[in-house]
Amino acid sequence: SSGINAEYGEAAMCLENFYSQRVERHLKPEVEIRSSKEVLFTPVEVCRNDKEKVLIEGSINSLRMSIAIKQADEIEKILCHKFMRFMMMRAENFFILRRKPLEGYDISFLITNYHTEQMYKHKLIDFVMEFMTEIDKEISEMKLCLNGRGRISAVEFLKNFN
Repeated sequence: SSGINAEYGEAAMCLENFYSQRVERHLKPEVEIRSSKEVLFTPVEVCRNDKEKVLIEGSINSLRMSIAIKQADEIEKILCHKFMRFMMMRAENFFILRRKPLEGYDISFLITNYHTEQMYKHKLIDFVMEFMTEIDKEISEMKLCLNGRGRISAVEFLKNFN
């Protein structure tokens, strides 16, 4: 379990239309532009350890969730970086995925009041929760596959010396 439950996610997603207090008729995610401190909520960081953590930043009209994924060794760091890059290049297909993660995190999601009006809140929460639980498994599977391919290549290479 990630330490984040669906009830917290539902509460954090109580988002509403909120036009900028500085520029007339501008509707920008306040959690991103940070122009009005009074509409920003206190950020919450949930840590499993120093390498695995989730930062939840909320505002009146948007929610940003940034995830740091466990990377035990160099292979996992490379696989995680490549996989996240692959996902972020296709961010428009995921709607809530940011193209660039927050500094110190591997991936970030941005949910605005528009998303909560167009999609079911519980489905958005389910998607993020499922992503967090499945990403470790995906990277572990890629690492096992990579190690298996490396072993086969080494065996074939070493056959030439017998």
